[in-house]
Amino acid sequence: MKYGMNVLLTLFLAAGFMQTVSAQDDVTKDNQSLFDDLMYRQGTAYRTADGKPGPEYWQNQADYHIKAELNDQENTLTGKLTLTYTNNSPEKLDFIWLYLEQNRFTEDSRGTLTTPVQGNRYNGDVNGGYTISNLEAKVGRKKSSKHLISDTRMQVFFAEPLEANGGEAEVTMNFEYKIPEEGMDRMGRLDVNDGTIYAMAQWYPRVAVFDDVVGWNTEPYLGAGEFYLEYGDFDYEVTVPYNYIVAGSGVLENPRDVLTTTQRDRLENAATSDSTVYIIKPEEVGEANSRPTSSGKLTWHFEMENTRDVAFATSKAFIWDAARINLPNGKKSMSQSVYPKESNGDQAWSRSTQYTKAAIEFYSKTYYPFPYANAINVAANVNGMEYPGMSFCSWKSAGDDLWGVTDHEFGHNWFPMIVGSNERRYPWMDEGFNTFINHYSTLAFNEGEYGSTLNETRRINKYLTKPDREGINTYPDVVNTRNLGYTAYYKPATGLILLREYILGPERFDNAFTSYIKTWAFKHPQPSDFFNHMENVAGENLSWFWKGWFYGTGNIDISVDDYRAVQGGYLVTISNKGDIPMPVKLQVTYTDNSTEEVNLPVEIWERGDSWTHLLRTNKTVTKVEFDPKKQVPDVNAGNDVFPNSPY
Repeated sequence: MKYGMNVLLTLFLAAGFMQTVSAQDDVTKDNQSLFDDLMYRQGTAYRTADGKPGPEYWQNQADYHIKAELNDQENTLTGKLTLTYTNNSPEKLDFIWLYLEQNRFTEDSRGTLTTPVQGNRYNGDVNGGYTISNLEAKVGRKKSSKHLISDTRMQVFFAEPLEANGGEAEVTMNFEYKIPEEGMDRMGRLDVNDGTIYAMAQWYPRVAVFDDVVGWNTEPYLGAGEFYLEYGDFDYEVTVPYNYIVAGSGVLENPRDVLTTTQRDRLENAATSDSTVYIIKPEEVGEANSRPTSSGKLTWHFEMENTRDVAFATSKAFIWDAARINLPNGKKSMSQSVYPKESNGDQAWSRSTQYTKAAIEFYSKTYYPFPYANAINVAANVNGMEYPGMSFCSWKSAGDDLWGVTDHEFGHNWFPMIVGSNERRYPWMDEGFNTFINHYSTLAFNEGEYGSTLNETRRINKYLTKPDREGINTYPDVVNTRNLGYTAYYKPATGLILLREYILGPERFDNAFTSYIKTWAFKHPQPSDFFNHMENVAGENLSWFWKGWFYGTGNIDISVDDYRAVQGGYLVTISNKGDIPMPVKLQVTYTDNSTEEVNLPVEIWERGDSWTHLLRTNKTVTKVEFDPKKQVPDVNAGNDVFPNSPY
């Protein structure tokens, strides 16, 4: 049916008048703002509205060839880097930005100057920093040495623009720095009885990400904010004194040069063993026959493909053991651990390889196959830090603490090593997601040997009711350090458990979550990509949830206010006294001790904060309880139950 413009205008005006009159008689609260879209939903050629890379999605590539040498007398690392940078973007580039994160360890770095006087977890030495020399950037045949260093960033200029859609540039330089002892709990060195353990990360100049969202990502390295890196192939060599062992990300390409025949045989045995096999036994540490030569230096050569980073550790104090990892796609991988004698013990690092193997196998089967040839756990002076195929964990950890940190750090191989989110801006997309999957791996490990602290979602309520609480979306270098564990780890993890177990159900959630991982593997998702993809695969508009839980500081408080008998059943009245709407699961208990579940959708809160439900029954109600399984972090348990009231 068609109307002319005048007729339409008359109809609209009449409808508005009728609504106004009706509103005078029955005024209700409008909660539409709670359900409105959180952010811009329209897709582009680069990122689709359903949370996938678009038909013209692009990301640049960084391939590295590095030769480095350790001086264990001066505690320095020197090296030469060759970076091949491929510009897949649709625009020409006049320059690129690289990170020089070792410059954080200077007296006048932004990170040093913004660290509180009393210190915090991100303390670091101040007598380090890069010395860069012989820098050359080449595009085609034209070369340039022009560069600018600003704190932890370096801008390298080209003599002519780097072409779009596949143009390549080569950047070479020499670098040197003093290895910090205290490396902000991410890297550093530790002295033990048999030598020094060097945990080497952020150990070479690394190119920053140029993306379709903000262009160059150049936030300085201050402390809490971690990393956002391009993917590429790595070929790196580490030269150390002959009696040092090197454990590195990737595949050891020259075992015949750096291992004895016995050690190579043991590695082959470990590759087919589900139980831990020693490569270097405790009693062999420091023995002359544990090395293929008795003087000079040895160069260890590693390669790793399609990774955003590499790390390594080296020491003459390492015990070394390994076992195979069973992957669902049939690929080969190996769990390994290196640790000093001080960390050995039945419930300490002698179980590290078992822990690593169990974690990797669980995540591979449940979420996405582990893509790397090795997963190496290193005992160091780092409480816990992750890198592709390698983790640094505290040499003092044992028992459930060692399981927890090992499981967590290797879980990071999925977030952000496989799914390459921006940790410096959105730590919840790696720490929170990882803490979430850690919950399920811990429940599965060894038939629940170690319990998960996230079993009780309401344990987070102490934080949720703090006056100085902050939102999940607060940047890590901005958030109060005392709150970071909640904003980045526990609150987003609790939210995902809530979404899986209470809101969507395991099947719908798992379909969406595993699809997100597969869709964004080795790519760079943004928060909107995650939200959009989860909604489209699960088939649910969750704006009210993302907005309330992830982008706010409001709380959940559902109240059971009353029930009263009417003909044919009961009228049960509930209200939303909090800030976040929530589907409502009620358990009704009758006089015969039988129970009934009542499930009400989140839409009951769209027009107001009170709802009355007609419960049809011929039984007598004695109690109505909200969330009997305590799956919802409702901040006021006192109004969850309406008891049998005298009439």
